[in-house]
Amino acid sequence: MSGGSLKSEMIRKAFLMKLKPNCQEEYERRHNPIWPELQTVLKEHGVSNYSIFLDRRTDQLFGYAEIESDSRWQQIAQTEICQRWWADMKDLMLTNPDGSPMTTELAKVFHLD
Repeated sequence: MSGGSLKSEMIRKAFLMKLKPNCQEEYERRHNPIWPELQTVLKEHGVSNYSIFLDRRTDQLFGYAEIESDSRWQQIAQTEICQRWWADMKDLMLTNPDGSPMTTELAKVFHLD
């Protein structure tokens, strides 16, 4: 073995969210691009390869991200920038009482590298 450190495998996270009716265009506008400071927070917390897809027929959102750890992913919610982002997005999507998006976590069933 070489002397280099082994990189831990990224965790693949997938989840569903839901837009309120007639909010698709505004949701897309606010994500193109996302705030630079939010992008920085995500990267600093080990998030990469983050995508959100929209089913235009149902207003359903499918999120996919690769994360370094669940604990670092959870820490993002405590940041000031994430709290501001949630407040800004609250009028467009279904949210929990704390302002976070309502999400349904999905279990990985299959993966092909």
